Amino acid sequence: MSATIDFDQMPTLGDIARYHARVRGEAVALQFEGRLTTFAQFDRHTNQVANALVAEGLQVGDRIAYLGKNSDHYFELLIGAAKAGVVMTPIGWRLAPREVAFIAGDAKAPLLFVGPEVADLAAEALKLIDGAVRPIAMEPVAQGWPLYEAWRDAQGDADPKVAVSEQDIAVQLYTSGTTGNPKGAMLRHVNVLGGRRQAAEAKMDWNEWGPQDISLVAMPVAHIGGTGWGIVGLYNGAKGVVAREFDPMKVLDFIERDRCSKMFMVPAALQIVVRQPRAREVDYSRLKYILYGASPIPLDLLRECMEVFGCGFCQQYGMTETCGTIVYLPPEDHDSAGTPRMRAAGLPMPGVEIKVIDEAGNSVPTGTVGEVAIRSVANMAGYFGLPEATASTLGADGWLRSGDAGYLDEDGYLYIHDRVKDMIITGAENVYPAEVESAIYGHPHVAEVAVIGVPDDKWGEAVKAVVAPKPGTNPDPDDIIAFAKTRIAAFKAPKSVDFIEALPRNASGKILRRELREPYWAGKTRRVN
Repeated sequence: MSATIDFDQMPTLGDIARYHARVRGEAVALQFEGRLTTFAQFDRHTNQVANALVAEGLQVGDRIAYLGKNSDHYFELLIGAAKAGVVMTPIGWRLAPREVAFIAGDAKAPLLFVGPEVADLAAEALKLIDGAVRPIAMEPVAQGWPLYEAWRDAQGDADPKVAVSEQDIAVQLYTSGTTGNPKGAMLRHVNVLGGRRQAAEAKMDWNEWGPQDISLVAMPVAHIGGTGWGIVGLYNGAKGVVAREFDPMKVLDFIERDRCSKMFMVPAALQIVVRQPRAREVDYSRLKYILYGASPIPLDLLRECMEVFGCGFCQQYGMTETCGTIVYLPPEDHDSAGTPRMRAAGLPMPGVEIKVIDEAGNSVPTGTVGEVAIRSVANMAGYFGLPEATASTLGADGWLRSGDAGYLDEDGYLYIHDRVKDMIITGAENVYPAEVESAIYGHPHVAEVAVIGVPDDKWGEAVKAVVAPKPGTNPDPDDIIAFAKTRIAAFKAPKSVDFIEALPRNASGKILRRELREPYWAGKTRRVN
């Protein structure tokens, strides 16, 4: 279907609903817990949302906020807001009240749409917000707030015909905030759709969509992996099966019962799914591709997934600030034998430029580690209300500094070592945690591992592994260290191993290394040696 879609008709998010309503109005756009919405219905509902926002007095460039788990109605709000020129700001439902209050207040959102599972959280957050924010409940809640469907259906379904440009802001997604208050990355309509159009027109097998494709949307919509993946399916006219939240048993049900053909997941989620006892009994014949990203996948886990799911795998590398994927490792580079290329993030997506730079911003030679910089149509407009942070990340020449350390090989493949700030310097040697973690992961008693740098009187910093053991095992630290030394240089191997029940992660699946490091660096004015 990608080849037959007229992308010229969809310069903004609102046009997605308009276009597909015209060309395939009776096809199902979204499925959510038994509720089916055709593209024609989706178009009418998003018109009603847009008219309701206009009736509330919102204008082009104003923000609304969404706090809740995944829902088909979230995508109605997203696209309806786009038709009114209003910016959607989804908020992670795992956040604390003060964090929710900060984001809603920072975005200056007059309306907060609230999912039923987090009504109490929203009520606490609302008490902390300076200024009037009115809650609207997506489903009935004890607080008795106005209901979304009634609010929507009070308006007519004629197109609002608000003038919206592809250069207007469409979505404002907040970064995880592991280093201070989160920042709102402003994504224009052209940022969100421009790169996806270039990718669709490049005719890559793994990115081809057809009329029978069914996409599983299971990652949280407060992150680009949820919202972005949902948009990709709608943009290509596919049916989107929306999961309220990630549940490994339900994921297996969606694949088998609803015959999902494509899905995006973070490696941590894939690990949980593939380890379900039922995982080896499910019919995966309709599953064509699994796209994964947000963190590297250990070879041993990939090997297990390839064996169980039997489909194509494509790694995705990107960030909120680039609207998600800007580098991909295609299925043909996935080799269960573990070739050197399996360590790569992959190749730049169509229309994406990648370079590796030093601290001064100069390009470094091929094979040299530096900071990854990106230039593409998908680069954000900037951070909301933070000109200095924007300037330090996004240069006037359009290059965006990722904060990731990596290098390019002679074939143009990008290799990521880790976040720049996560680099460990031990005895004047640079060690990148991701490499050590990958080496340790294959140990038979290791379920999860994170590697951090801890203070060391002799070496400045020492490499420490924090391991979550597999259930029923009692791993030996020395055995894990010895195992790592068989896979990586001895100086890179951990000097010590601590054990923990589960690694701390944010909602997108990324390990919160700062949280793990904190006990070891407490009381020190410098957090590196």
